[in-house]
Amino acid sequence: MTTFSGDELEGGRFVRASLKGATFRGSDLSGVTMRSVDVDGLDIDSHDLFMGTLLVNGVDVVPLVEAELNRRFPGRELQHARTPDGLREGWVAVQAAWATTVADTAPGLVDAHVEDEWSLAQTLRHLVLATDTWLRGAILRVDQPFHEIGLVFTGAEQMGFDMSPLRTDVPSYDEVLAVRAERQRLVTDFLADVTPERLEEERDDPWGFDWHPSVGDCVRVILEEEWAHLRYVRRDLALLGDAQG
Repeated sequence: MTTFSGDELEGGRFVRASLKGATFRGSDLSGVTMRSVDVDGLDIDSHDLFMGTLLVNGVDVVPLVEAELNRRFPGRELQHARTPDGLREGWVAVQAAWATTVADTAPGLVDAHVEDEWSLAQTLRHLVLATDTWLRGAILRVDQPFHEIGLVFTGAEQMGFDMSPLRTDVPSYDEVLAVRAERQRLVTDFLADVTPERLEEERDDPWGFDWHPSVGDCVRVILEEEWAHLRYVRRDLALLGDAQG
């Protein structure tokens, strides 16, 4: 299998070409135009889909996708809430959904994963890191906010992320659950008495981008991370269950 990287294909023109079965990961496909193409079975997964448009036969399908995801995940629409009560309600909803998924996952599947994706245990470790990044780091401004079991995304080190606080060995699932529960309590406690004024306070982007999110924005990122990774885990657990069954 040939691998292309960087901008090798940028601005390219593909005429009567076969990309059947190809995989694109972490790739920039913005502005791509497809005409008279066979897309049967095309599988697109974009965490940031809601931020743009996706035209299929002239129809922007992003609002349709968002509406369907909100139907499948009750409370998901509150990830965009602007009030303390809305954010609290959204946090309760996503934590209840996660509790169901964790409780319903067979022990033999917690470390299983589909190709190039995280397992349930790895996903929970990443959510620990996400909470540390946006609550302990961005909002609370803790100097070293990261728990050692946190799992960072591929490429973070190249972006300048300091890996030294993170362990290189694999923690037990029980340890993961314990740290995850602690981080969930931190968010619950923070939201319990947060005020509209606090939500409007400005913070710096913890990844160093030229963005100055409000405290509310940081909370919304946490909620977006929670819902997105819940969807990924449920998708993959269903595939793993089908493969075993």
